[in-house]
Amino acid sequence: MRRRASPRFWKSARRASAEIMPRRPAPPAATPLDAGLRAFTGYHLRRAMAVVQAEVNETLAPLGLRMVPFSVLVVIADNPGLRSSQLAEALGMERSNLTPVVEGLVRDGLIARAAADDDRRAHALAATPRGAALAARARAAVAEQDMRLTEQMSPEARAQLVALLDAIETRRAGAG
Repeated sequence: MRRRASPRFWKSARRASAEIMPRRPAPPAATPLDAGLRAFTGYHLRRAMAVVQAEVNETLAPLGLRMVPFSVLVVIADNPGLRSSQLAEALGMERSNLTPVVEGLVRDGLIARAAADDDRRAHALAATPRGAALAARARAAVAEQDMRLTEQMSPEARAQLVALLDAIETRRAGAG
């Protein structure tokens, strides 16, 4: 039976191998690996959105929500009787991507579907009392997270950021 090497042996072996074969140096910080992308505004927006989405999802996790279902629930809670097509347009989503989110909220008892008053073939969406209460709690949590996200900015800088983002969004909407 072979004896196992002691922890002291492995520690000295690691030290000796580090002297013989030093670790490969990290790339210099002055030239990030994504330097070729950093010239693009869209790339910065995507990276910023990844941060925002991660923080919003962390904020909503204790409530059992994620960013997209939260957005859907809030818009429905604010606009009872909304149709799926109107909801998709309001959120800038394809209806096919929205359907599973709506189905999940219905299944969880947070929203309800009923025949629309003016067209029995269409469905009107509304938050249930439980859904409306969750939307209110989630909205308050996200509002706090949003303030933390921009706490290093002055109110003027935050307003300018929102205006610049709106300009990008409306530019696209005007082109369509």
